[in-house]
Amino acid sequence: MGLLGRGDRGPAGGGATRYQMREKMFSVGDDAWIEDSNGNRAFKVNGKAMRIRSTFVLEDASGNEVASIQEKKLHIKDTMEIERGGHKVATVKKALVSPLRDRYDVKIEGAEDWDVQGKITNHEYEIKSGRDKVAEVSMKWFRVRDTYGIEIEPGHDVGLVLAVAVALDEMGRGH
Repeated sequence: MGLLGRGDRGPAGGGATRYQMREKMFSVGDDAWIEDSNGNRAFKVNGKAMRIRSTFVLEDASGNEVASIQEKKLHIKDTMEIERGGHKVATVKKALVSPLRDRYDVKIEGAEDWDVQGKITNHEYEIKSGRDKVAEVSMKWFRVRDTYGIEIEPGHDVGLVLAVAVALDEMGRGH
């Protein structure tokens, strides 16, 4: 169900795949594209309007739904759920706030959970599964203003990692 290995191999070490996102590009009612390292449109984020809660649909370049990302209301902590085919596959929850770093937990259904640490609003953070890096998000790879990249390590579900990045982008805005 995932999109393992999609995208181009960037200059990253170890064959990681890099995507380019625009800072604050995701908003409800708007559509935005996630580009591969060559600037090709690889995924579309469709911000569903007319909803009570923040809802986004991640689609591949052909318009096929990869995942839906939805804010969960009535939770004490910030929480967003990621679904595929109507089934929850992951839950992203704010874990801890400190003066230097944000921390989020990503509960993956049927797999090892992920830990996200860094500065979410600055788009400088890592996603890890145990001690293994899943992905890194950074603005340092691009000279284009308001652009950041997400570098996904080989063997990880590209669609799920990008859906988590969309959820974190939305949650980092204070929603």
